[in-house]
Amino acid sequence: MALTGCKAQWIARRAIQALSRSHPRPQPRAICLQRLSYPATRRFSPLLSPYGHSASQMCHLAQAVKRNEDDLLKGLGDKNVIEEVKHILEMAKRASSRNIVLHTDFLTPPVQKESMLLLEKLADIKAIAQGGYPQAERCRISVGHIETLTSEPDIVAAVSITGNFSFDSCSHGDFLGAILGTGIAREKLGDILLQGERGAQILIVPELVDFIIATLDKVGNVPVSCTRIPLLALEFEPPRTKSFRSVEASLRVDALASAGFKMSRSKLATLISNGDVRVNWTTVTKNGTTLKSGDIVSVSGQGRLKIGEIIRTRKGKFAVEIIRYL
Repeated sequence: MALTGCKAQWIARRAIQALSRSHPRPQPRAICLQRLSYPATRRFSPLLSPYGHSASQMCHLAQAVKRNEDDLLKGLGDKNVIEEVKHILEMAKRASSRNIVLHTDFLTPPVQKESMLLLEKLADIKAIAQGGYPQAERCRISVGHIETLTSEPDIVAAVSITGNFSFDSCSHGDFLGAILGTGIAREKLGDILLQGERGAQILIVPELVDFIIATLDKVGNVPVSCTRIPLLALEFEPPRTKSFRSVEASLRVDALASAGFKMSRSKLATLISNGDVRVNWTTVTKNGTTLKSGDIVSVSGQGRLKIGEIIRTRKGKFAVEIIRYL
């Protein structure tokens, strides 16, 4: 009986082995790996990014951006300028990788200058600055891949503000204040070109043209009307200025600016501490900042002036030409 039982078990094991060889067990792990690997290879090729650039190009772009960003930002002292330049750099990277064109708002000259210096060094990125006319101070920058940004985008519009300013002349600050009073942010507005008794011409983002035409009806005490004009109709004559000389013991900003704006040095020192004084569009925080020929000094609520010729006197003082913008 024992032998018979053992023989039966041996026959059963052989039958099971035979069935296993004729019907092999599935390999679920191997099948799953095959199903995952094939589509993944097609969707995420190591040679082609989802945006159409090769991986080597993307790597080269990232390295170039990082290297040049660090090199340029080292020389910037104004934190606001640094942050704006970083933002524009990120915008350029985003536009290039997506094959689209993006635009900044109107930028101050320092931000525009530093941004263009950086963008020109980046591979595969093109940048175009536009302010509406060749001598524009405030400009917008368009950024994109060199194959996408092939022409100047239409991103700057001109508006004429007309009224009878014969007996009540208005300054640059008057027009700026009236425009900002409508709720328009400063970065949406470009240069303001004064036209004397006729009013002014302004540069603005196109999407706000209808808004300013509908809302701006007075500058100072003068009723005005606004109409859109082509950029070719802009009259960009040199700004009106008044020049005079002042003899100072030093070239400190508090000394020259107080003489130029006809205010006490203590009042100017307060404005500096409040962040209301800028040299070449960069906020100054020290009264002793030294000026040189060609520097532009602007004071909130007072306007702008330019430092002209500087002559050393026999007594060791400085005869400075101060050019006040009217």
